[in-house]
Amino acid sequence: MTEKMTLAVIYGSARQGRFCDTVASWLIREISTSSVFSLTIIDPVRLRTSRGTEKAVDPAEWMERKVAEADAFIVVTPEYNHGYPAALKELIDSVYEPWHAKPVAFVSYGGASGGIRAVEQLRQVFGELHTVTMRDGISFSKAWSKFDAAGNLYKPEEMRAPLFLMMDRLTWWARTLKNARKTTPYSEIAA
Repeated sequence: MTEKMTLAVIYGSARQGRFCDTVASWLIREISTSSVFSLTIIDPVRLRTSRGTEKAVDPAEWMERKVAEADAFIVVTPEYNHGYPAALKELIDSVYEPWHAKPVAFVSYGGASGGIRAVEQLRQVFGELHTVTMRDGISFSKAWSKFDAAGNLYKPEEMRAPLFLMMDRLTWWARTLKNARKTTPYSEIAA
C-alpha cells in the first residue's frame, strides 16, 4: 500500500458569515474518502482565534509547518471586489520556500463570475512561489443559489465530473513533484 500524501484545503475567506464554509464543506465531503490523500485544513479564522489563546501559537510558524507538510493544495476562494481576499493574501505571503514545487488547485465562488477573476490573480501569485497551478478547477457562479440550507448542492452530479478531473490531475502533479523533490531538492535548483 502506498503512503497517503497530504492535501491541504485552504479557506480563502475570514469574513463573518462567510459562504466559504459551505463550499469547503462540500469539497471536503466529496474528497474525504480519498485513498490517495489525507486532508488537513488551513483556515485564516483558526489563526485569528488562536492569537488570543493561552497556548501562544505563532501563526507564521504554524503556517510554515502546515505548508511544508502538504504535498498539494486546494484553495477555496471567493471573489471580493474582483479579487481574492486579504486574509488569503496574508496566509500565502507568510510562507515562501515550503510552497516550492507543489501543485495548487482552485475551487472558487462568487457572483456572476464565479470567482474566476480571483483565481486568475492567484495564479500569478502562486507562480512567483514556484508552484504548479492546475488548469482545471471548480467555479460556482451565484454560489448561494447552488446549495440548499444544509450545504448540499442542488445538482451534485453536475460538479462531480469536473471535480474528479481536477483531482486526477492534482494527484498526478502531487505524486510527480513529490518524487522529484525527493530526487533533487528544489532548493538546489532554485538558488
